[in-house]
Amino acid sequence: MGLLSDPNRRRALISLITRLNAPICLVCYLVGVTWFMGLAFEPFTLRTYMSENAMGSTMVEERFPAGERALVTGREFAAHKKKVGGMPVDWLVKTMQARGLEVFTQRFSRTLPFPDENKERYMVKGTNVYGILRAPRAPRTEALVLSAPCSPGDNNNQAVGLLLGLAQYFRSQVYWAKDIIFLVNEHDLIGMQAWLEGYHHTNTTGMDWSPLQGRGGSIQAALSLELSSDVVTSLDLVLEGLNGQLPNLDLVNLFYAFCQKIGVLCTIQGKLQRNDWDSVSGYSHAAQTMILMVMKQASGRPWGDHGLFLRYHIEAATIKGINSFRPYKTDVTTVGRLLEGMYRKLNNLLERLHQSYFFYLMPSLSHFVSIGYYMPAFGLLAVILLLRALDLWVQLGAPPPRAEDGTVEIVPSGPGFLSVFTPLVISHLTGAALYVLPIRLQGTVVEHFPVSETEAVVLMAIAIYTAGLALPHNTHRLVAGEGTEQEWKVLKLVAILYLAVLLGCTALINFSLGFILALTLVPMAAFITPHVSKVLSAVTMVFLSPACTLLFCVFFFQELQESPVTFHEAWVLYLSVISQGILDHALYGSLVYPLVALLVYPCWLLFWNILFWK
Repeated sequence: MGLLSDPNRRRALISLITRLNAPICLVCYLVGVTWFMGLAFEPFTLRTYMSENAMGSTMVEERFPAGERALVTGREFAAHKKKVGGMPVDWLVKTMQARGLEVFTQRFSRTLPFPDENKERYMVKGTNVYGILRAPRAPRTEALVLSAPCSPGDNNNQAVGLLLGLAQYFRSQVYWAKDIIFLVNEHDLIGMQAWLEGYHHTNTTGMDWSPLQGRGGSIQAALSLELSSDVVTSLDLVLEGLNGQLPNLDLVNLFYAFCQKIGVLCTIQGKLQRNDWDSVSGYSHAAQTMILMVMKQASGRPWGDHGLFLRYHIEAATIKGINSFRPYKTDVTTVGRLLEGMYRKLNNLLERLHQSYFFYLMPSLSHFVSIGYYMPAFGLLAVILLLRALDLWVQLGAPPPRAEDGTVEIVPSGPGFLSVFTPLVISHLTGAALYVLPIRLQGTVVEHFPVSETEAVVLMAIAIYTAGLALPHNTHRLVAGEGTEQEWKVLKLVAILYLAVLLGCTALINFSLGFILALTLVPMAAFITPHVSKVLSAVTMVFLSPACTLLFCVFFFQELQESPVTFHEAWVLYLSVISQGILDHALYGSLVYPLVALLVYPCWLLFWNILFWK
């Protein structure tokens, strides 16, 4: 405290920080990136462990025997689905009732803001079917959910068959202390959203659905099952939910523990676990797995039906069966026993899962990185903005320079309010246009150009984004003519503090998104001034802009998934990601698109304005 309270020492410290500002910022950036990449190294990770006492042991005897019967039921479901051209509601109701469940249906409809290009649908209508197995030895105040989406074509028929097989088997057991809800939802995420809104009596997305006639207790946990083959080689665990939410780590630990007990090959991000942590290839494998998780979490979209449960504080995950060329094979009976074991342990819960981590990254299923380990990497990037803001503050508060004869040079008066306020307003108006106009003007674009509604929305967004580059960097001339040196410094100080708060708040909600934005925006914000080379700096800023960052992420994501693409294929994927981001916001409330359009892009435009300040 004496260092800060003594004026002389304080001035010496500030002088040292401002004199070495650029080297310190560079070191912080390099250390932050190195810290993050080092998180995948085994000595810097923690081994997973069960925190919840009620699930601390896997000593239950799994006896599910009806794997072959479940496959037969799946084939019957596929035949009826093909016959009716969609969800076989009547057959499902009769089949669930025959298994002793209380069966109910829910109709729903949703008009999309623009057609879903992947599935070519504009109006979505469907029916959810669910059966409730009432707990025989409890007051029925809590429930568990097992869901299987009714996917088009031949996808996921085996999952529905296994769900019905488990329902029949669970009905014959007497130890259930929680209601178990078996749900078959139509149209994937849209159907799941309708069912969850109906179950919790909320309507946050404007969807039309019929009220639920049957309801269980408060849902404690949920699993979504995806199987599209009679035999699977491995089970992949999907965790990433809406807006980067993750389930409690104990749910992951439970899945991994039963996979180890039963002998099922399990993966995360589609990648097997390796034990050669000390080798270069082993570290590279762990780093790729962790970065894949970061990129999926940063997208903000739910990567499975489980992703919508997390909004209601329900711990959920998706178990996806993968049939690849691996020699290891697992039959449906074994998968059923794994699910039986997990539900028996979840049945023992006396309270919601809360003792383990909610914020983590996973380089493998047996190791995790806690928030206390990965947040310093972001903090080292964020401190760069504070150092640059301190440097600007000192420069603005410095006394006017003296001429050689000792007289004080005349400096123009302080920065005008309008010269700083105008770029702020116009940049945010551009962001508001990017958020509102693509959907509002899609009809006009379709009338005048030979494009579909989806293409109109995406191209309109790109056009507004590109047009914004020409607007703000001359706005200060409308008010005050030529800008002064003090004015751009004040504007940059405001922009840097704005960016620091924005990235900090984003990282608290979705660390992965905040970290990716910090990687690209922090170096640009720290070193951009009107006195650097305009052409080179403009090209660099465009490459570090949010739109180009998304394009690079598409390329990198495909490389990490070992499915590289050409530039043309990447561009098509890029346009699809933009349309899907806008659609996810309209359908499920994803925050990534409004965050980028209303806050990140306008903040980037402020630095673009500073570059062209004259």
